[in-house]
Amino acid sequence: MIDRPTIQGACELLLLLIQLPAIALLLSRLLKGPTRYPPIQPRPSQPQDIGTVSAVVPTLNEAQRISPLLVGLSRQSYELREAIVVDSHSQDGTPELVKAAGEQDPRFRLIQDDPLPPGWVGRPWALHTGYLASNPKSEWILGLDADTQPHPGLVAGLLEVAQAQGYDLVSLSPRFILKYPGELLLQPALLMTLVYRFGPTGTPETPERVMANGQCFLCRRSVLEALGGCAIARSSFCDDVTLARYAAQQGYKVGFLDGSQVLKVRMYDGAWDTWQGWGRSLDLKDASSRPQLWQDLAFLFAVQGLPLPMMALLLFWQLGGSASPILGYALGLNGFLVFIRFALGGAIASAYDRQDAQYPWLFWFSPLADPLAFLRIWLSSTQSSIQWRGREYQAQ
Repeated sequence: MIDRPTIQGACELLLLLIQLPAIALLLSRLLKGPTRYPPIQPRPSQPQDIGTVSAVVPTLNEAQRISPLLVGLSRQSYELREAIVVDSHSQDGTPELVKAAGEQDPRFRLIQDDPLPPGWVGRPWALHTGYLASNPKSEWILGLDADTQPHPGLVAGLLEVAQAQGYDLVSLSPRFILKYPGELLLQPALLMTLVYRFGPTGTPETPERVMANGQCFLCRRSVLEALGGCAIARSSFCDDVTLARYAAQQGYKVGFLDGSQVLKVRMYDGAWDTWQGWGRSLDLKDASSRPQLWQDLAFLFAVQGLPLPMMALLLFWQLGGSASPILGYALGLNGFLVFIRFALGGAIASAYDRQDAQYPWLFWFSPLADPLAFLRIWLSSTQSSIQWRGREYQAQ
């Protein structure tokens, strides 16, 4: 009969064999941070860029949060030719807010999309509709979500970098506005799942590992035309990443950069809303192969979901008198992972606006929510249907 110390030793050895390769991969990604492209800065308009950009904003019942976006767009210079709001028959007064903004700024244009075709998800359908309705003289299409808050100079700054660096499609990570305690704990832990899987923003990746953020993306019209608009991402709940990876596979230059100096976003209210909303697309299963998805899940489990519970268990074994050299190694390894995670809190702090937050110091304890963040990604990865904005979709 195998005794308990033998079983415990085998578990500790297995833990080391699983986590050591994962740590090496994690460090190889994080070490790219010092070489990443610097944050986008707001810029004044340039005469040669006047009228080169058409913005497209998909909306569905966004009356409670669209006003900062409308104000922000109205404060952009005239490189922004037009701002097309594609509304999916909102019932909360969203169209009236857009019409009122249009009375102050003639660049705003409200259209309604046709009924959702079979096989399409609402957001890519609205973006595709807006792209088709945009002025053909605009050289660039700018996609923005209704919950974003653009700073003056966003469009000019983004356009300058795209042209200078030769990007065909570039998207930005925003500065997230956090207010409530649950958000302060859970949201940074969920964001960290992306940092662990893909490294810091502004670092290059292979096409199958490209990241993107549809909350703010800029794409050449000629590239969208060549790609067939948003049709390639029609059934994807991470249509931004699906489109960006497809563009990269076709040889176009794709970038994902730090936009925290030019863009804010207020996504969700409270922990439950954050749990439900981010889980819609954070697993990226619609843009990944099944082997890649499960490899990422195993990696996240090893470096983010496991360390805190494992440290508690290993300390329990050690205090119970079951100390061994392997236990010491395993405890040190997981302590190192926990240390990295708390240190990364400082690295991502600039990505958060906590000025109006209740108990803003809770942000620094977000590593305690890492096991929950992994659980959310795992649940979303195995989900068979998704409800979003009152629509129910079956997984493709």
